Amino acid sequence: MPEQTSRTGFFTHDERHRIGFPWSKSFDFAVQNLRNRFTRSLITMSSLILAVAFLAFILVNLNIATGLVQFGGTEFASILSEMGFDVDTALGTVTTGPKERWIVLLSLLVCTVGIINAQLMSVTERFRIIGIFKCLGALDSIILRLFLIEAAIIGVIGAAIGAAAGIAFAFINGLFNFGVAALILVSLFDVFISFLLATATGFALSIIGVLYPAILAARMEPVKALNAQH
Repeated sequence: MPEQTSRTGFFTHDERHRIGFPWSKSFDFAVQNLRNRFTRSLITMSSLILAVAFLAFILVNLNIATGLVQFGGTEFASILSEMGFDVDTALGTVTTGPKERWIVLLSLLVCTVGIINAQLMSVTERFRIIGIFKCLGALDSIILRLFLIEAAIIGVIGAAIGAAAGIAFAFINGLFNFGVAALILVSLFDVFISFLLATATGFALSIIGVLYPAILAARMEPVKALNAQH
C-alpha cells in the first residue's frame, strides 16, 4: 500500500524526510521574497540600521574619548567629564554613563520587538506558500532555513550600513567638539573592533527577532496553512 501511495503523487512519512532543498535554492528563494516585499523589508532594515548606528556612535565616541585621554593629556579629561563620560586619568580609561547604556539597551530592545512584529506579519502573509511547500514535502527545517536566510541578509546589510553611519557621525561629532585631535589620536584598530561589534550585534538581533516567527511557520500544519484566512 505505501508503494501505491507514492505512485499517486503523495508522499509517505519516510519519503518526505528524503526530500532535499539545496542551500543555493533556499538563498535564491529568500532573495526573491525580499524583493517581492521590498517595502516591508526596508522598514525592518531601517529600524535595525537606526539601532546599530546609535550603538556604533556610542562605541566610537568611547574610542575617540579614550584616545584623547591616553595621548592628548589631562586637558581633555575635564571636558569629557562635563560631557557625561566617566574618566579615569590614572588608568587612561573612559566609560559611558549609566544613562547612555540604558538608552542603547532600550533602542536595541525596541529594534528586536520591531523585527519580531515585522516577521510575524511576513509569516501571516505567506501562510498559503508555507502550506504548499509542506504539501510538496518540505521539512520543518527547510521552512526554518528560508526565514533565517532572509533575516541573515537583512541583518548583515542593515547592521553594516548602520555601523558605518554611526562611525561617520561619531567622527563628525568628535571633529566638531575636539577638532582634528579627535581624528589623529583615536585608534583605528579600536574603531574597527567597534564596527565589528556593532555589526555582529545587529546581525544577532535580526536572527533573534526571526526565531519565534520562523519556528511558528515551520511547525504549521499544511492543511491549516492552506485554509488560513489573512
